[in-house]
Amino acid sequence: MNPMRVDNRARDELRPIIIKRHFTKYAPGSVLVQTGNTHVICTASIEENVPPHIKNTGEGWITAEYSLLPGSTPTRSPRESAKGKIAGRTHEIQRLIGRSLRSIIDLALLRERTIWIDCDVIQADGGTRTAAITGSYVALVDAVQWLKRKDMIKENPVLDSIAAVSAGVVNGTVLLDLCYAEDAAAQVDMNVVMTGDGRFIEIQGTGEEYTFDDEQLAEMLKIAKKGIREITEIQKVSLEITD
Repeated sequence: MNPMRVDNRARDELRPIIIKRHFTKYAPGSVLVQTGNTHVICTASIEENVPPHIKNTGEGWITAEYSLLPGSTPTRSPRESAKGKIAGRTHEIQRLIGRSLRSIIDLALLRERTIWIDCDVIQADGGTRTAAITGSYVALVDAVQWLKRKDMIKENPVLDSIAAVSAGVVNGTVLLDLCYAEDAAAQVDMNVVMTGDGRFIEIQGTGEEYTFDDEQLAEMLKIAKKGIREITEIQKVSLEITD
């Protein structure tokens, strides 16, 4: 128990994670991922075409869209489509999800088709982008297995698993998996994306009007790696559940 944290977690303790596969009816892969009070629906859909920049290369593509639904935050978040403009934060998160997933896929084995990953945040309490990556991986695996069952691909293109988690410095203490209240008070905020075999894909770390030293950086990476190992095991268990 840690009275410093709003939910009394240890400083290197994850929020409870639940992954529910086959959450919607139509998408080949669909997952509800719950990380504490952050809930994200991740769906994987398949299109038999690719973007112009890889046409006629024989390779496939994976891309992502991300959105906060209007009732996901304490005050209503207007739909960006209604405003006619996608915010810079949304573009950044979409690119992060797409980059991360493409890093663990042999795109040539997908052939010339696109897997769309849609991440819709239905309840936000910090760590939405990391939860989206964690859930998207499971949805992607289910979509790939759907392609195999349909004999649309012969080999599994998934090279490794992928998961993500946040870490940060709050009141001078390094914490894992920040909820919104902690994130809002953080002096340093970091998002870490890693493969199941322990390799880094992306590290996003920023001092919020604050600086941090080598020791704090090393500690954030250490607890992030611990958290991702635990998330990877949860993903494995969820994928072992029979359809």
